Amino acid sequence: MSDLETPLRPKRKKSIADFLVQFRWIFVIFVVLPISFTIYFLIYLGDVRSEMKSFKERQKEHDENVKKVQKRLKERNPSKDGLVCTARKPWIAVGMRNVDYKRARHFEVDLSAFRNILEIDKQRMVARVEPLVNMGQITRVTVPMNLALAVVAELDDLTVGGLINGYGIEGSSHIYGLFSDTVVAYEIVLADGRLVRATRENEYSDLFYAIPWSQGTLGLLVAAEIKLIPIKEYMRLTYTPCKANNLQEIAQAYMDSFAPRDGDQDNPNKVPEFVEGMVYSRTEAVCMTGRYASKEEAKQKGNVINNVGWWFKPWFYQHAQKALKKGEFVEYIPTREYYHRHTRSLYWEGKLILPFGDQFWFRFLFGWMMPPKVSLLKATQGEAVRNYYHENHVIQDMLVPLYKVGDALEWVHREMEVYPIWLCPHRLFKLPVKTMVYPEPGFDLQKRQGDSLYAQMFTDVGVYYAPGPILRGEVFDGAEAVRRMEQWLIENNSYQPQYAVTELNEKDFWRMFDASLYEKCRRKYGAVGTFMTVYYKSKKGRKTEKEVQEAERECAELETPDLDAA
Repeated sequence: MSDLETPLRPKRKKSIADFLVQFRWIFVIFVVLPISFTIYFLIYLGDVRSEMKSFKERQKEHDENVKKVQKRLKERNPSKDGLVCTARKPWIAVGMRNVDYKRARHFEVDLSAFRNILEIDKQRMVARVEPLVNMGQITRVTVPMNLALAVVAELDDLTVGGLINGYGIEGSSHIYGLFSDTVVAYEIVLADGRLVRATRENEYSDLFYAIPWSQGTLGLLVAAEIKLIPIKEYMRLTYTPCKANNLQEIAQAYMDSFAPRDGDQDNPNKVPEFVEGMVYSRTEAVCMTGRYASKEEAKQKGNVINNVGWWFKPWFYQHAQKALKKGEFVEYIPTREYYHRHTRSLYWEGKLILPFGDQFWFRFLFGWMMPPKVSLLKATQGEAVRNYYHENHVIQDMLVPLYKVGDALEWVHREMEVYPIWLCPHRLFKLPVKTMVYPEPGFDLQKRQGDSLYAQMFTDVGVYYAPGPILRGEVFDGAEAVRRMEQWLIENNSYQPQYAVTELNEKDFWRMFDASLYEKCRRKYGAVGTFMTVYYKSKKGRKTEKEVQEAERECAELETPDLDAA
């Protein structure tokens, strides 16, 4: 058996959970979709009401809500109340990780009112927003102004707070970095109730660099100022097919689509403004590169305009796959529709949820209700279905150095056999301090393709779907596959976003991530004993308050570092 051949596996015995998953589409169509559409509509009305208020009125509401948060934190009795977390219901989060820490005793702080856009500053090119503002809401406001966040995550429901405290990426991240790299300032309520504004240059600069990936365990984010960029009305998108002999050749074609081999990575004439790759098999992929285009250019004779946002349109990943048959082609997509191109089909997860959801008759009759709200899917799945997905389904992102993408693709094929695979590059910047995620030491001396002196190029290898063995009815141990993936990531200086289900123990968690700045800030800003650690927040499985409190005491007993040196 060659290195890339998948192992032979015995047939898997089916259970009641298989039956529930197979026919779950009935419940989704008649219950989840109508309720989802109603919720989306009500949220939209709420956003419209918010937009009708002046920025001054929104700021006044914001200040009042911040005072409520401060008061709530000061009411906490550390001797008897649990550790602090938000009052958001566990199933509301878009991530697939179980929010098991909320099953233990805890002290809730309600942040549900923080969903307003507070200011669009066209002079500073900054949007000041609250943490529950989502991507659909912000693009609806900024795109008509020919402005956008530098990094706009694809799914409408993803919130600013989740993208900052966790992980956020988009096809422009090869220029601007991850979502958190585009933040100018954070407004944080600390454990003692103080409101501070953290920037790269002020006295809270250490907190500024520690917030990303911290999962809200250093303080409560109540607002953020995020970089805006000028945009145009359309995206000129080029679909380039790649038919190769192996996955290493696909990886090289993907690298060549946006990373000049001469190292001129900052040259806008050589580097597209948007990049995305989709790998459909061991030998076939499509690379997409985009540049902003004006309305006048898009409407010139002979140009093709594709409104991919219409409910009856083919799902985007299937539309892109057509390049494998028709060859390279170019079309113009309205910019906001391009940003949210994967929302309606939830990338390709929609195919598993609704097996016929990609058919024209369904798209035409019911596509306007798509997508089902992820939070509703989670809320209605039950324990048996939830465990089934953990064992027989994969939703993981592997953040790997660009030069190791081919190795990562081969690993996924061999161990999981999941297709399609999403590829999205992002810069990991060399910062003045070592944060939880950081470039490889000495990367700037290697002069590899895609790297620059100030940033190493990484790629998100997105693995979302049922593994090949499950589709063939074979045995597959999802938990063990994730453990092997996590060890591969650690050994290859790579990272796993924390929204996903993790099997890491605490030792390996801190082998993957760097704890130095994070732990220093937890002590300096009073988070120890108030907020749980990021590991215990990410850890899989039910946990009691006693477990978390013991972990906090262990952290508190460690030798306190010299904070003046921070």
